[in-house]
Amino acid sequence: MLRPLPRRLGRLLIRTMSQREAELRADGKRVLVAGLGNYGLRGTRHNVGMAVLNQLAQKLNVADQWKADRRCCADVTITNVEETELVLMKPRRLMNINGLSVASAAETYNLGVEDIYLVHDDLDKPLGKMAIKLGGSARGHNGVRSCISSLHSDCMVRLRVGIGRPVGEAMVDRYVLGRFNSAEHEVLPRVLEQAAELLLEHILQRSCGKAVHRGQDCTPAGDKGDRTAC
Repeated sequence: MLRPLPRRLGRLLIRTMSQREAELRADGKRVLVAGLGNYGLRGTRHNVGMAVLNQLAQKLNVADQWKADRRCCADVTITNVEETELVLMKPRRLMNINGLSVASAAETYNLGVEDIYLVHDDLDKPLGKMAIKLGGSARGHNGVRSCISSLHSDCMVRLRVGIGRPVGEAMVDRYVLGRFNSAEHEVLPRVLEQAAELLLEHILQRSCGKAVHRGQDCTPAGDKGDRTAC
């Protein structure tokens, strides 16, 4: 039968862990990447942020290591890339209260808002277009609005992945909660892969002290434009 740790040793371990957290925080070596969406509605346009996180986890060989973290009500997997520790998370809440999970994760993993990346869908961009932006308004996105409200700041880095707008008089809500059609499915794997690559490149460049560009569009490889401009 295991005996409880002596109180003094317990305090020492807590202090040591806190010092380690402070070192990681001071060195800027930990980043939280949150894929916004409605948990359980896999395959919908509104969940493209979570799809990008799944692709990134697969790229980093941690796709089989997602675990439920009750502290932030999210699925979480953690890995290291070079000198940066990545905390990947998919909130288990609905989109319009995703911010509660993101804020809890920031507190749990001792992160500031500047260390948080939000990955989400963007109606104003066609599928295949994406942009990285630092700060700014929610632009009508309920998940981003929830994050801004819960974190009391808009200083998160955001990867906006285009899903296009519905044609004609189709309802926006029905469109974003709908699944990608067959034509979109043909290009979706390439979009997810390139979004994951862009996200990882930006995180590593930023960890090396390079400036973050505000609101630059990124065009996937194979199209005209420079997708690495961000």
